[in-house]
Formats: sequence, structure tokens, C-alpha cells
Amino acid sequence: MDLEGVIRTRPNKKDSWKTVLTLAYQSLGVVYGDLSTSPLYVYKSTFAEDIHHSETNEEIYGVLSFVFWTLTLIPLVKYVFIVLRADDNGEGGTFALYSLLSRHARVSSLPNCQLADEELSEYHKDGIVASNSSFGSSLKSTLEKHRVLQKVLLVLALIGTCMVIGDGVLTPAISVFSAVSGLELSMSKEQHRYVEVPVACVILIFLFAIQHYGTHRVGFLFAPVVIVWLLCISSIGLYNIFHWNPHVYQALSPYYMYKFLKKTQRGGWMSLGGILLCITGSEAMFADLGHFSQLSIQIAFTFVVYPSLILAYMGQAAYLSKHHVIETDYRIGFYESVPEKIRWPVLAIAILAAVVGSQAIITGTFSIIKQCSALGCFPKVKIIHTSSKIHGQIYIPEINWTLMLLTLAVTVGFRDTKSMGNASGLAVITVMLVTTCLMSLVIVLCWHKNIFLAICFILFFGSIEALYFSASLIKFREGAWVPIALSLIFLMVMYIWHYGTFKKYEFDVQNKVSINWLLSLGPTLGIVRVRGIGLIHTELVSGIPAIFSHFVTNLPAFHQVVVFLCIKSVPVPHVKPDERFLVGRVGPREYRLYRCIARYGYRDVHKDDMEFEKDLICSIAEFIRSNKPECSVKLETLEDDEKLTVVGTSSSNLDGVRLSVDEADFSEIASTSELIEIRPTTEKELMEAREAGMAFILGHSYVKAKRGSSLMKKLVINFGGGDGLPCLILLIRSWHFCAAFCNVNSGTLKHGSADGSEGCL
Repeated sequence: MDLEGVIRTRPNKKDSWKTVLTLAYQSLGVVYGDLSTSPLYVYKSTFAEDIHHSETNEEIYGVLSFVFWTLTLIPLVKYVFIVLRADDNGEGGTFALYSLLSRHARVSSLPNCQLADEELSEYHKDGIVASNSSFGSSLKSTLEKHRVLQKVLLVLALIGTCMVIGDGVLTPAISVFSAVSGLELSMSKEQHRYVEVPVACVILIFLFAIQHYGTHRVGFLFAPVVIVWLLCISSIGLYNIFHWNPHVYQALSPYYMYKFLKKTQRGGWMSLGGILLCITGSEAMFADLGHFSQLSIQIAFTFVVYPSLILAYMGQAAYLSKHHVIETDYRIGFYESVPEKIRWPVLAIAILAAVVGSQAIITGTFSIIKQCSALGCFPKVKIIHTSSKIHGQIYIPEINWTLMLLTLAVTVGFRDTKSMGNASGLAVITVMLVTTCLMSLVIVLCWHKNIFLAICFILFFGSIEALYFSASLIKFREGAWVPIALSLIFLMVMYIWHYGTFKKYEFDVQNKVSINWLLSLGPTLGIVRVRGIGLIHTELVSGIPAIFSHFVTNLPAFHQVVVFLCIKSVPVPHVKPDERFLVGRVGPREYRLYRCIARYGYRDVHKDDMEFEKDLICSIAEFIRSNKPECSVKLETLEDDEKLTVVGTSSSNLDGVRLSVDEADFSEIASTSELIEIRPTTEKELMEAREAGMAFILGHSYVKAKRGSSLMKKLVINFGGGDGLPCLILLIRSWHFCAAFCNVNSGTLKHGSADGSEGCL
């Protein structure tokens, strides 16, 4: 659903129509692969059991009318003309809406937010202004005051995200299986049963096995494949309309929906779960907004995808209206309406289109997991960048193989499009309902429109989606339980991780070291200071982490320059390089203690170690060179009034900053003693310290439920995460000390919070 990184930049208002049309062409392969393959299984799923095709054609005409108006109201009206406008600085998706709301109402799930984050240019780029609406102001204050409402909002966003992940399991299964089902017309039912599932599984295994290569090598083929597929189904649709029933257009009237429901009654209502599949993949238009532009996505859907799909569905309906008794056992399949002479070429194109649509949803799942992790709602996972040239193309091994196993289990377990369709339909409509609920809040809180417009929006689109949701939910035992089960598992992991992360941060804040204790040690900190830079990783944005006291009391020596490094995410999609770092001093200058906060948006790509180290040192050097006033050493106010300065990493800020010392300078350093005189740090001394070496120091800690906690909390926190499950360990890297620069043996110090954190939950 979200193929991150295919397009690195988006056009602005000054870009030419050529650029917009190029983006529209590229979006066809990335955004619409899933949506364009829906004709493969919509009619087959709809007529699977609940209703039957009769000679009166009322059923087929009613289904066509439902498909037409569903495609018109949901993807075209709701998404193309309304939801696409609710972008978060050009980014779309469930988390973009949540990020937008969290900035306007200050309900962010991130524990270490600062007022300085609100000064980011992208924080205000979307035009945040004070609401003039009395209702909007009261709603904003209500959300900010009540933590329960904030948790409800977070859970709502997580439910939508979990359903998207569940769709990452179901879409490849139903798309590939439906495409392969064309083999049913060339063999007997007994033979087909033993061929269809193995062929689909082989294709799925191949699809997941090549994920680690990335999509940049074959991504240029995506748009042509989808275009050929859309041209194919629209041409077949036109042929069937003119050859079998030119008057099928009359079924587009809403009157046929009324006749359909009147005749079929409960069966017709239950069949809506199959009709719902015609809008599978519509959410991708909003989720992939960050890689294209509103106009390009609107043009591609309105003038290419929408008419092609309508012609395809009309053509199938025209064919079926003249074929009430079909000789094969697979009565309403897509391939029945394909002329026999071109069935094999169409089958090949359909398989390629299904692979393209599945590829987009798989890569989109990787992107969503990355966003969740950045916003503190998913465990840290290994993220591999598959392209050194194209920004944002990622691969997550653990998620990839998990998706593959689940997809194969769904394919082998169900073996028919009916159950797969029930499962996929519930996942799709749940995401749309979440988007509708969040959009109603955006209309009031972000767009500052009248509450009446928000009510109309949620009543109109919410009632349509609720109708489809009820029809999908009633199929719980026939496959709809799968997305619910998957979502509950992912939701539990996400919420527990977020809860534990938040509580651990609260514990770290409550147990940070007093600045009075630091100042009482003097500039040497009571130990030997040797050349080098020590980077102490911490989640704190202010104060001194408790682990630092363990270093000072247990080590005989420490580095000449100490940097408390905090790498945190902020509720914006991207942070400009010149706003990346916040740098300040901790204590007087002669202590040589610095705080550096590196800020990343939820869609930013973290740099590699060497490049990040270079930017970090340059930012501190720029801070020293700028001669910022020294912070006050007044004991009772120093910690609270600690001043941080925004320091950029752009080339304009690097003039005059040396990243290495000259050979003569280095020889002079080597000839002197390793011990240094304590005096205020200069830019030259910082570079000398860098040449001497840098040590990255991380703490290892775990959390435990406090005594008296509920049994459920103890099971989840202590046994689920405390003993090693990677999804619940809150900091999963042990720290390493570099002996070459400290003249002490490498070792590991136990973080005091291992015992002390018993009371933090």
C-alpha cells in the first residue's frame, strides 16, 4: 500500500504538467496495483453462496449498481476529493492523520516531546492556527485534559495500522490465488484442485524471497504492467458490452440497488461483503501520497483507473446477463467473461498484475512498521536499506518471513476466494472506518470547519462503511476472524511496547542524577579524564541519566569530552538537516559535558554510523564556534533552565569546521601525555578528541511490574517481556567501552534500573 521511496521528491505548484503527468504515470504501478486486480474476484466472491444468478438479471444488475456507486462514493468522492487534502506536510496514511491531530491538540504518544519541537518548520507548515470555533477549542482542550481520550485516539490509530498490516497478509494471498484460478477453465475440477494451490504458493514464495533485493531493479516495470492490465480489462469490458448487452448501462441507476435488496433481503445484505472487495486498495491513494502529489493521484484515478474498472465490471455484468447457466463448476469467475482465444495471455498479465499489487502492499507494510517503530509503537527491528541511491526503500527480514508464513497459511488453509475475500474485506473496511473517524476530527481541529460539516462527513461515509462492515463481520466464522486475530496480536504488541516505553521513560526522569551531585565532583568528575569523546545514549532530553553515576563511580577514567546523546522522533514526517540537532552544555564549560538531541521525523531515514558521527561532531563544533553564552551555574535553576541551540548540518554550517587535525598537530598530541588539563573546550580540542577516538555507550535495562500489580500486568511485563522476548525488551543493546581510549579493560556495567525499575510500572 505504501511503496516508500519510489519517488524522492514531489512536485510543487510551479512544476509543469509534464512533471505531474509523469508522476501520474508512475503512480499507476505503485498505488493502483491492488485496486486494479479487484475484478478478478469481486463477482465470484459476491455470488459464492448468499445470492444466486437468475434469469431475471435482478441480482447481477443490483450488484453492478452497488459496485458502481461504491467506487464512485468511496474512492472517488471521499478519497480523491476530500481525504487527499488532509496531508501531513505532503504525507498521507493513518499515522499522518494521527500526527496531524497530535500537533494540533498536543496528544502525542511520544514521551520526550519538547517545546523546541514546535519550532520546526514542518511543524507549522500546514498552517496551524488557533481555532476560532468555540466547539473546536473545547474539543481541543478536552482531548488535552483527559488521558483516556488520548489513549482512545492512539488505539484507534493503532487499530487502523494493524488492519493495514493484516491486509499485507491477505492481499498477496487473494490476488495471486485469484489470478492463478484462471487455470480452472483448462482442466477438470479434480486436477485443478491439486494444481491451483501449489502454483499460487510457489509464486508467493518467490515474491517474498526476492524482497531483500529491493524494488529499484524492477520498479520501472510496475507502471507498464498495470497499464497493460487496465487496458486489457477495459477492452474486454467494452467488447462484452457491445457484443452481449449494450443496455447494461441502465443498471447503473440506484433503483437497481433497491430492487436487489428487496428481492434478496438478508442474502443480499450478506453479499455486500463480496461487493466491498471492489474498493480494495483505495486507501493506498492516501497512504502513498508522500511519494507523488494530490494532482497526480487524482488524475491517474479519475481518468485512467476509475473508467477502466467501471468498464470491466460492466462488461462482466453484460456477459453474465446473457449466460445464466454456465457449464463449468466455476460459474461467476472473471475468466468466464474473457474470450477463449485470449485467455492464456490474459492469465499471464493477471498474474503479473497480482504480483505488482502484492509487492506494493508488502513494501508498504515494511514502511508502516518503520513508522510505528519511530513513533514508539513497535519494537526495534532490523531495517535494511535496499538501495543506496533511492531514498526510503527498506526491507525488514523478520517481518518479511512472518508475512510469508502467514500468507502461505491463509492460502493453504482457505483454498478459495470466498473465505479470503471475507477476511480481506473486513480488513479493508476497518481501515476506512478509522480514516473516516480521524478525518472528522481533522475537519474540526485542523481545518477549523463547522462541526456540522464533520457530522455530515462521518454520518454519510460512516453509514456506508458501517453497512459494509456489518456485512463483513457477520462472516466471522467464514474467514473474517483472520484479520481480527492478526490485528489483536499486533495491537497487543504495539500497545504493550508503547506502554512499557512510556513507563520506562517516566522512571528515567524520576531517577535522573541531580546537577548538584555533578557540580560537587568538580571539572574532573573525580576521575581521570583521557583523550577521546564518549557518547552516552539516553532517552532523556534534559537532566543527567542515572547510568552516568555508575560510570563515574565504577570506572577509573573517562573521556575528555562527554556527550549525552538522545536520538528521538518527532510528530512530523521529515526534519530538515539544518534543524536536526539541538546542542547545549550540561554544567559549566570546563566540565566538557554536552547534550545533543538528534531529531527525526517518522518517515526520515537514519544515516549510517560514519555520516551520523560526522554530522554530530560538526554540530557540536558549530555550537562551540558560535560562542553561545554559557549557561548559568545557579544550582537550583541550572537543570530546568538548560539552554539548547538548534544547529544544522548543512554545508553552509561546515565552513571552517575541520573534521581532522593536521599531521603536525596529531604528532604533537601523540607526544604528550594521555592525561589532559581541564579547561574550556575549544573547537580544535574537539577535533583532537575525535581523532583520539569515539566510544558509543549504551545502557542495557529491563522493566518489571511493581509489587501489587495485577496478574495480567505481571504476565505481560515480567514473563512476556522481562525474560527475553524481543518485542517487549525496552533497550536491547548492551553497552561497550573502548579500552584503547580509556586505559581500562572492556567490560559491562549493570544498569541500576535492573533492580530499581521494579517500581516503575
